[in-house]
Amino acid sequence: MSIHSTGKGSLSSHLWDSSDLYRNAATELQNAASVMKLDPNIAERLMVPKRALLVSVPIRLDDGTIRVFEGYRVQHNMTLGPGKGGIRFHPEVNLSEVAGLAMLMTFKCSLVGLPLGGAKGGIRVDPNQLSRQEQQALTRRYTTEINMIIGPDKDIPAPDVGTDGQHMAWMMDTFSQERGFAIPGVVTGKPVEIGGSLGRAESTGRGVVYTIQHAAKHLKAIGKPGPKIDGTTTVAVHGFGKVGGVAALEIYNLGTKVVAVSDYAGGLYNKNGLNIPDVLKYFSKNRTLVGYPEAEALGNEELLALDVDVLIPAAIDGVITSKNVKNVKAKIIAEGANGPITAEALKDLEARGAFIIPDVLCNAGGVIVSYFEWVQGTQNLFWSEEEVNARLAQVMENAFKKTVETQARFKCGMKTAALIGGVDRLNRAMLLRGLFP
Repeated sequence: MSIHSTGKGSLSSHLWDSSDLYRNAATELQNAASVMKLDPNIAERLMVPKRALLVSVPIRLDDGTIRVFEGYRVQHNMTLGPGKGGIRFHPEVNLSEVAGLAMLMTFKCSLVGLPLGGAKGGIRVDPNQLSRQEQQALTRRYTTEINMIIGPDKDIPAPDVGTDGQHMAWMMDTFSQERGFAIPGVVTGKPVEIGGSLGRAESTGRGVVYTIQHAAKHLKAIGKPGPKIDGTTTVAVHGFGKVGGVAALEIYNLGTKVVAVSDYAGGLYNKNGLNIPDVLKYFSKNRTLVGYPEAEALGNEELLALDVDVLIPAAIDGVITSKNVKNVKAKIIAEGANGPITAEALKDLEARGAFIIPDVLCNAGGVIVSYFEWVQGTQNLFWSEEEVNARLAQVMENAFKKTVETQARFKCGMKTAALIGGVDRLNRAMLLRGLFP
């Protein structure tokens, strides 16, 4: 597939388009550009990242041997402000995937109105195979290798798949040691004790649930069939990590029946609804859902095919494809993960009337509260969790309204509408700033 036109001087797409995630993101951009009649020069610039850094990350393992890992940091577009995006530790991480994630971050930050650009980073590693000390060494060496392109005014990393607040603490400390004083603003998603924000850990999952509530109200308002968010609603959550676990608990607390959840090893099903607080306790203790006694075992593919009102794919990209989309029955699909629905599957779902809450809107809660953390750290004035959540809810509501208004205006799908919303702001900013030199 040709990602973009290859006129004289164009960058060759083969540098980036080896992953399905990047190809899907590029396809979504092309669709949005076509519908909104985007300036082709802007579209050309948005198809490729501004900057990419590939580094080797050598560490000494606990047994004394040296192993070298591949690390990446990609900055897609920084027209609106410093780069912003997570650090992913996963065995399948590669340059193309990171570039695709950085592209999505650009559109996400723009859509929700943040003064930030899109970036992403990662290391090709299975963190579960490393000890705590090995993970610390890996994180610190990686930070050292990319330190010339990150900083509070340059590019601000955050946690992602395979990383958490502890990794951000190590990154912050390493960057600060090299400068000679504490620089908490270099990363977000940090522990509260060293400048993190209350509510940040739950923000992505919480934002997912906010958008589901808005979707249910919107469908009712426009006279289309949709679920109420109450005890009659059935929900399935694919992925039980930092996003899926929080989303499951938040929507359970609203009184819905969360009938199924899953992790990488498999899932659980109870037609009467799972006790999510109890499931979370079991998962925290055992690090897996397998063996939980108050439910039937369920495979991940089976979960995606359940006849539920709401499906939350919150694990990894590309889980709903042309091969299994015919089995998906949910009325609302909330993309808690980045790119969980492929471009081909999306067409099928939209044709059947499923309401898709696109990833750049649905999971934007994390970057929104990361921005709040950055602002609080810059001001050295920290907010209560209630204030953080109230501000998050308002930003998410505004972004949802913007997206459905764009959908109505252009008569397109929600995915395309969200991209148009983000790209339109970027388009105006890029035209105003011009092209240097």
